[in-house]
Amino acid sequence: MTAVHDDEHGLGVGVRRPRRVARVLLDSPLPQLDRLFDYEIPAELADDARPGVRVRVPLRSAGRVVDGLLVEVGEPDASDRPLSQLDAVVSPVPVLTPALYSLARKAADRAAGSAGDILRLAIPKRMVRAEKAWLAAGPPPLPAVDETATGWADEVLAAFPGLATALEAGERVAVDAPPLPARLDDGTPVGAWAVLLAAAATRVLAHGRSAIIAVPDHRDRAQLEAALQSRIPAEALVRDDAKQSGPVRYAAFLRTLSDAPCVVIGNRSAVYAPVADLGMVALWDDGDPLLAEPLSPGVHARDAALLRQELHGGALVFAGHTRTTDVERLVAIGWVRELPAARRVTPRVVLTATREGESRAARVPSSAFAAAREALTQGPVLVQVARPGYAPVLVCASCRHPARCAHCGGPLHAARQGAVPTCSWCGRAAHAWACSECSSTLLRMASSGSERTADELGRAFPGTRVIVADGDHPVAQVEDRPALVVATRGAEPPAVGGYRAVILLDGDRMLMADELRIGESCLRWWSNAAALAAPGAPVHLVGVGGEIARALATWTQASYARAELADRAPLRMPPTVRVASVDGPRRAVDTALAELRRAVPELDAEAVLGPLARDETVRALVRFEYALGARVTESLRASVVSHAMKGRRPVKGRTPGAAHTLKVRVDVPDLDL
Repeated sequence: MTAVHDDEHGLGVGVRRPRRVARVLLDSPLPQLDRLFDYEIPAELADDARPGVRVRVPLRSAGRVVDGLLVEVGEPDASDRPLSQLDAVVSPVPVLTPALYSLARKAADRAAGSAGDILRLAIPKRMVRAEKAWLAAGPPPLPAVDETATGWADEVLAAFPGLATALEAGERVAVDAPPLPARLDDGTPVGAWAVLLAAAATRVLAHGRSAIIAVPDHRDRAQLEAALQSRIPAEALVRDDAKQSGPVRYAAFLRTLSDAPCVVIGNRSAVYAPVADLGMVALWDDGDPLLAEPLSPGVHARDAALLRQELHGGALVFAGHTRTTDVERLVAIGWVRELPAARRVTPRVVLTATREGESRAARVPSSAFAAAREALTQGPVLVQVARPGYAPVLVCASCRHPARCAHCGGPLHAARQGAVPTCSWCGRAAHAWACSECSSTLLRMASSGSERTADELGRAFPGTRVIVADGDHPVAQVEDRPALVVATRGAEPPAVGGYRAVILLDGDRMLMADELRIGESCLRWWSNAAALAAPGAPVHLVGVGGEIARALATWTQASYARAELADRAPLRMPPTVRVASVDGPRRAVDTALAELRRAVPELDAEAVLGPLARDETVRALVRFEYALGARVTESLRASVVSHAMKGRRPVKGRTPGAAHTLKVRVDVPDLDL
């Protein structure tokens, strides 16, 4: 709208005064709206319309008012172009910092996505009461780390020569965490990795800078929080967790906006926390799939951390008991520096096989059984299994064909011995089941879950306490007394003093999964479980051989990652190249691929796999070198926007829906068409 008015002296009728312009990012899932829109700031909102605040603006194409974030206030505009005015300033708190917007824009462009989708993950929904309480409380005090905590941190970091220097210099390092259990001063059992990262964060905070540590799940976060609580002031420890209530999470986010440095611990979205003077971003166990963002545009926490360190400085620490091929690639090209420990510590891994005369079908070989029996005289024993439940997989007893639900075709499972089979998909009970291949009505258990394993071991070790730890039965920690702990992969609780023996079952079945990274995943599961063993305690890997077993036994996970990279390079598999998936209607996918060929002629003839039909849509995979990433994602994003614009026009006989949407996902972990 044009600002036309009379001059105050009556001499300049029609003179245009410069208008203040707000550039707003709309909160919209439409890809064509992923840009800044100019709005005039009316006089009554001039004081509140500051960069970073939430606003409401009119959207002409939709004929309604939508939410948005005021990214910047432009220079006064004296042009005669028509501009709509801001409708309202929702909150006076600037929740979007310039650094956070630059990170969101960079991450979205790299993933061919929208900055608004990134910010939707980074900025929690507004909670009025929490906001009012935060405004009333005023800025928090500068945290003070006492000399005792600083000395403790220096002592812990001394186990990794050069780590303290790397934190001060803002380097990118990969650290193989010590595979040992630890105990805090109050007796709480945690992993040695939690102590190491807590020491690094304490040192960074002592130097007046903020630290961010992203971990996969609440179990890891609880260990890290316990390790930090007695070392840094309570007001400096900020928890960012999706399981928090809305007000609590929003209050934590507001704390990160303060100028006072802090330590943020949380899940994958914690990487975006807008802390002041960032000194360190650390990722624990970056191979865990929980650090991969499932929501669009699907930016992995590892990639977001790399972008943030590049944009804003500070140190970047990748820590884990294993090394992912993604991090190993960065080490190989010199982008990340490998930082070995001063003293090499390895668990006592035993590769267990069946003995002569022993049945190959024996799930727990006699040597592992004897080790468990001996260890139970001293303390707890951990038994890792592949799946939860009693009998996760049922087959026909006659022909061994998988048992399927007659209603939906889903796999059947048994909740307990003698129970009626139930469908894992629709939940229906199969009272009168019959095999579709041979018409037999007899079922056989093809696998043992955590509950069935606990039942069997309970009979084998009468009088021994048996604990099941899985998704349905979470266990925080285990006491230092005899017990059999049967846990699914990733759900193993730490034990006070460490487990006296660890038995890793179902390894051969885990490796049978049809996934590119299944070897990496299995090595990570087994290594994390082995790290829970007490020093000198045996770790039995049952029924697995080859390179992956040798890597666990010799504790050379980084070498295994290097070998994996060498094997994948000739086949052009990730992460030696980047891979983008393009899903949508056949014509839209073909058009996007043709535009991509024109925009990036360096792509060779084998760069595109597919497209192949998938239900109502088709899917293609695009393999490209890292150097071509910016041009490839720009072209694919342009195709998404173009298709979305065309989709606004009604097409005869077409019903709007997901099947008619062009979707692009960059950095998919597998070549799955």
